[in-house]
Formats: sequence, C-alpha cells, structure tokens
Amino acid sequence: MSNPTDLKYVKSHEWVRIEGEEAVVGISQFAQEALGDITYVEIPQVDDEVEAGSECGSLESVKAASDLISPVSGKVIAINEELENAPEIINQDPYGKGWIYRVKLSGLPDDLLDAAVYEAVCAEESH
Repeated sequence: MSNPTDLKYVKSHEWVRIEGEEAVVGISQFAQEALGDITYVEIPQVDDEVEAGSECGSLESVKAASDLISPVSGKVIAINEELENAPEIINQDPYGKGWIYRVKLSGLPDDLLDAAVYEAVCAEESH
C-alpha cells in the first residue's frame, strides 16, 4: 500500500491535506478498497461546521455503508460537487479528483497520523 506522504491520516481512514489555514479531506485508498464500488456520498454542505472526530456524512457502496468522520475542525468552504453524479471518482482517484470537501480550519487535532503510522494501522486491520 502506498499512501501519499504529504497527507495526514486518521484511524477512521480519512485523509487531510493541510494548505495553510485550509484543509482538503477525502478517504484513503484502504477505505475505498474496503467499501468496494461507492454508489452514494452524503457530504456536509458549504458553511456547515465540522468537528474533528465527529460524523459529518456517509458513504454507501455495493458492500456497506460507512460514516464519514471529519479529521479536522472548521467551516466547510467547498464540496466536490462531481461526487453527486459520479461517486465512483473516489474509487478511481481517492487522493486526487476524489476529494470530498474543503474546510477553513478552526483547529487541528493532536492525533493526525503520518503515512507510515497509518499504513501500520491498515496492516493491523487487514489481519
């Protein structure tokens, strides 16, 4: 498994790319593979407040449904509107075009993981 090293991760399998006072959020390769073909994405709306560690949406696939947990706190300033009609973009490009939402940060949690630690978490779950 190869997770981008410029991102931070959380144990619930979301990633976050910190860009100054903003952050982009998505789900990891591990998460999209575990879910299978994603068929529906419920995401927070612009101006919603999200809180690190709290549910802010959900993903549905042919296999299961999964909560979307925000890895950071802040106000949603953009959403990936393409996912409404093409949720499979997450399966095809989870770290690029499959981003889910962008946040104006109000705080960073202490439990963000780097790629190496996150890969160890995934390896543990795979066994």
